[in-house]
Amino acid sequence: MRFLTAGESHGPGLTVIVDGVPAGLPLDGAAIDADLRRRQLGYGRGARQRIERDGARISGGLRQGRTTGAPVALWIANRDAVNWDRVMSVTAIPEPPDAVTRLRPGHADLAGALKYGHEDVRDVIERASARETAARVAAGGVAKARLGSGRDSYWSTKLR
Repeated sequence: MRFLTAGESHGPGLTVIVDGVPAGLPLDGAAIDADLRRRQLGYGRGARQRIERDGARISGGLRQGRTTGAPVALWIANRDAVNWDRVMSVTAIPEPPDAVTRLRPGHADLAGALKYGHEDVRDVIERASARETAARVAAGGVAKARLGSGRDSYWSTKLR
């Protein structure tokens, strides 16, 4: 199994695609949400963890509570995105916000700015954030369901 995440910390939400999930695996969104709630009990500097009430909406790869064999798509909405509408606008705006140029020690800011040639490091900060871990936790919830299933797929039990 492998996963891919998309979205920014202060954007409208995070998306995670989990590929390689066998067909017929029981998958419960409530169990993934419980893992997301556990994530929010951890340490954090800001009030962000008190603002968000993460929940993953499964938007693909599941039918009638079982995986279809297609990639599983999950969406985690960001309730705080309305406060960042201008700064995180996906379309160009007439007066863009001031560039963030101050690098944070111990973060991916410098590496990302050098790798992608960003003068405004917000593009890196928004991806390499603690908030992005919510998508990783959701992907882990799918993997946890797979590990807990004790079988290869729906059809492996039908063909025995």
